[in-house]
Amino acid sequence: MIISQTPLRISLSGGGTDLANYYRENEGFVVSTAIDKYIYVMVKERFDEHIYVDYSTKEIVNNIHEIKHELVREAAILTGMTKGFEVMMFADIPSEGSGLGSSSSLTVGLLHAFYQYLGKLVTAETLAKEACQIEIDILKRPIGKQDQYIAAYGGLRSFKFCKDDSVDVTSIDLISEAKRKLGSNLLLFFTDTTRKAASILEEQSKNVVNNISFHNTIKELAYDTLDGLNNLEINRVGENLKMNWEMKKQLASNVSNKEIDKMHRLAMDGGALGAKISGAGGGGFLLVYCERDKQDTLRRNLMQYRELPFFLEKYGSKIIFDQTRYEIK
Repeated sequence: MIISQTPLRISLSGGGTDLANYYRENEGFVVSTAIDKYIYVMVKERFDEHIYVDYSTKEIVNNIHEIKHELVREAAILTGMTKGFEVMMFADIPSEGSGLGSSSSLTVGLLHAFYQYLGKLVTAETLAKEACQIEIDILKRPIGKQDQYIAAYGGLRSFKFCKDDSVDVTSIDLISEAKRKLGSNLLLFFTDTTRKAASILEEQSKNVVNNISFHNTIKELAYDTLDGLNNLEINRVGENLKMNWEMKKQLASNVSNKEIDKMHRLAMDGGALGAKISGAGGGGFLLVYCERDKQDTLRRNLMQYRELPFFLEKYGSKIIFDQTRYEIK
């Protein structure tokens, strides 16, 4: 039996510049961090040769090509899984439409668990690249590349998405006090709505040329966020979060709505330096940056919304349980 644990993420700045329609012409840049909320994938051997896939529904098939769950099927094909196994998936949050990168975390976690089951050690780079291959190249999902990379690498990092499709990954190493301040000033509140990101991202991707100035500004804000972190000016994360949200709303028609606008206004009136919807928009979680001395007021303003407590996560996808049965020869 193998169990992989793969973190979810919050994107601090630069989201949208990781779309191919942008970075292949302009280069993209994102600052993101993993959080201690996870996707778990369990793979175990079966006595028979059937394949069991357990999630919100249960599939029993004889061949990996018959699996209806797209991510499981393609991860199994890519890694070389064959037959006689069962895979189960669990999540700490709503598994789809949260805006916390759950789809990409699941893809990375599936790849990691399958490779470990087959006795193959792989790098974070391999997991990230192959997760992008599955979601973007094979399944043609209109998404970017940041989620796969932060899920695989973990930590607080910046990612430069180069024109040749390569990705430069840099760890942002903060002293303990600054890291605690960043973590304690970031909060998540659930909008009570999950949504399909595909339609928002598809519109955003198609509109890249028309919205190039907004994307350029978002990228500049990401570089400024990195500069603020490196210079221990942590509050610049919140200030840029506020400006990032104003730019983000210009990228697609359904990024925000009346309820999200109301929620955002309550957060800002409650003392937040900045706030934006995590992920594509339209629902999921509102990411808020608020200093500790104002958080009581903030929470009172947002008391009708469920808060998701979290800590920053140092590690990317990892195997937390490995009970391998070795054949005695």
